[in-house]
Amino acid sequence: MQNQNIKIKLKNLAKEPGIYKMLDKSGNVIYVGKAKNLKNRVSNYFISSNHNKKTQLLQKNIDDFSIIITKTETQALLLENELIKQFKPKYNILLKDSKSYPYIYISNDEHPRLGMYRGKKNKNYHYFGPYPSSHIARDALALLKKIFKVRQCSNSFYRARSRPCLEYQINLCSAPCVGKISNNKYEQDVDMVSLFLNGKASKLLNQISQKMKKSSINLDFEAAAKYRDQLIGLRTIQERHGSQFSSDMDVVSIATEAEVHCIEVVFVRGGRQVGSESFFPKNAKNDSCEDVLGAFLPLYYLGTNTPKEIVLSHKLKDKAILEEGLSTRLIQSPRVDKKHYLEMATLNAKENLKQHLLLKFTKIKQLEGIQKTLALKTIPKVMECFDISHTMGEATTASCVVFEMGLPKLSNYRQFNIKDITPGDDYAAVNQAVYRRYSRLHESKKEMPDIVFIDGGLGQLNQAIMVMNSIGIDSVMLVGVAKGEGRKAGLETLITVEDEKVKKITLPPYDPALLLINHIRDESHRFAIKNHRKKRAKKRTQSSLELIKGVGLSKRSALLNYFGGLQEIQKASIDELQKVVGINYKLATKINESFKK
Repeated sequence: MQNQNIKIKLKNLAKEPGIYKMLDKSGNVIYVGKAKNLKNRVSNYFISSNHNKKTQLLQKNIDDFSIIITKTETQALLLENELIKQFKPKYNILLKDSKSYPYIYISNDEHPRLGMYRGKKNKNYHYFGPYPSSHIARDALALLKKIFKVRQCSNSFYRARSRPCLEYQINLCSAPCVGKISNNKYEQDVDMVSLFLNGKASKLLNQISQKMKKSSINLDFEAAAKYRDQLIGLRTIQERHGSQFSSDMDVVSIATEAEVHCIEVVFVRGGRQVGSESFFPKNAKNDSCEDVLGAFLPLYYLGTNTPKEIVLSHKLKDKAILEEGLSTRLIQSPRVDKKHYLEMATLNAKENLKQHLLLKFTKIKQLEGIQKTLALKTIPKVMECFDISHTMGEATTASCVVFEMGLPKLSNYRQFNIKDITPGDDYAAVNQAVYRRYSRLHESKKEMPDIVFIDGGLGQLNQAIMVMNSIGIDSVMLVGVAKGEGRKAGLETLITVEDEKVKKITLPPYDPALLLINHIRDESHRFAIKNHRKKRAKKRTQSSLELIKGVGLSKRSALLNYFGGLQEIQKASIDELQKVVGINYKLATKINESFKK
C-alpha cells in the first residue's frame, strides 16, 4: 500500500521547476532528479507502472521524497549535479571521472584573455560559472566578444601578431596585440566583462538601453538594432545562467502560517546553489518572524564556518550585534544579483510549510480517529508498537517503535534480543520484550506511552496485559493488531480487553485511524526484520567456538591449529582436548558438552 504521506504530498505538490530527492525508509537519498514540472514528474513515479527494471526497483524502495524549487530548469540541472556528487545516490548514474561543468575565465596576462575552461582551476585566473553546457558557454563568449571586443585568441597566436588579425577587421576584437587600443581602455573593457559576469551589470544594461533609445531618436536604426541585439544577448546570458556572482553566501527565508514557522536555508557556493535545508522551530507559536529568525541565526551558525554573507528575508532589530557575533555580513535588502535566490528560498519555505501543515493536520485527523475508535479522553500523543521476528525460531528479536503525534521518533526506537525461550514461542517473546521495556521505564519513573500496540492476536495481547499488571501499570491502553483474511492490508482487526471482556473493532480499509495504526505496525515490522537479519547473519558468520565462554581468540587458534578444523574439534574427547595448550579439564568438558547439545 502506498505511503499515505506520499499521497498527501503528491496531491499538493508545486508545479514549478526544481529537483526531487527520493528517500528510503532510513531517510537515505537513493535518487536525485530534475523536473520542469515537479508535480507531474514526481507523480509519474507513483502512478505509472510502465518503467524500466531499474526504475521499478527504485519505486519499491521509495518511502518518502523531498523537493527543492528552482527558478529555471538550468538551475535545476546545476543543482541536480551538485546533489548527485554530494549524496552519490544508489539509483543515479554515477561516473568516476565525470566531466565538470564549463566556466568562463579571464586570464592574468598583460592583455587578459577571455575563454572557456573545465577541469582544475588556475589560482591566478578569475572564473565565472558554472555553465550547464559547453554550448551555452560558447554562445555566451560569442555574445561577449561582440559587445566588449576582448581578445579570445590563444597566447601563442597573440604573441606572434605583427598586424591585426581578421577578428579586428570584422569588429570582434580591439587588437591590443598591436596597440590598436590603449592599455587603460582595454583594462576598462575587461573590467566591464568582469562586472557583467559577476552579475553586477545593471549599469551596463542601462547604458546600452539609453544608447539604443538615442540612436532610435536620431533615426540611426542600424545602430539601434545593434544595441538591441547586444541588450538581448546580455539578458539571454543572464536568463540562461541566473546570477553569476562568485561569492559564497547563505540565503535564509522564513514563512509562517497557522502559528507554524518554516525557515529555509539555501546554500550558495561559488555562485552555485548547492543545496537547502528546512527547519520548523518549536515553542515559537506567538513569536514574530523577525524574532524567530533572530533566535535561529546564532543557534544555527555559532561555532560553524559561517559564509561571508547571509541574505535575510526579514529585517532584524539586532542586526549589528549578530553581524559582530557571527563575523559575517547580513543583507536584508538584496540587489537584483542576489534577490532571485531570496525569492527561491521564500518559495521553498512556503512550499515546505504547506506540505508540513498538510501532514500535521492529517496526523491530527488520524489521531482524533484513533481517539474516537478507542474511546480515549484525549488524542494519544505517544504510541508504541511491538513486533517479533525470527526464522523457524532462530535469532529471535523484538522491536519497539515510538511515534509522537503520529510521527516516528527514531531516537527512541528499541530492539531486544530474546533469550532463554523455546524457539518459535512468540508469546514468551512478547512477554519478555514488554517486561524489559516497561519495567525499566517504571523503575526510572519515566513517562509512559498512551497506547501500546501489539502486532498479533489475543494470545500476544494477553501476554502484554499480564506483564503490565505484574509491574503495576494501568495507565497504558493495550491494543492487539490482528491480521485480516489473507493477511491483506486494510483488513486488520483491533483487539482490546477491558474488565476481562474482549472487544474486536473492524474499521474500513481507508479509515484515517487504521491507516496510521497500520503505518506504526508496518514500521515495527520493518525494524524487527532489519535487526533479526543482522543477528542471523552474525550468527551464521560466527564460529560455534566463539559462543563458548572462556574460549578466546588465542585458545580458538590453538584448538584449530592442533585439530586442523572445527569438525575434528567436535569429534574430540575431553582427554584429547586437554592436550591443547591452555585447555584444562574444566574448559575441555565445557567445549565437549557444548558440541553435544
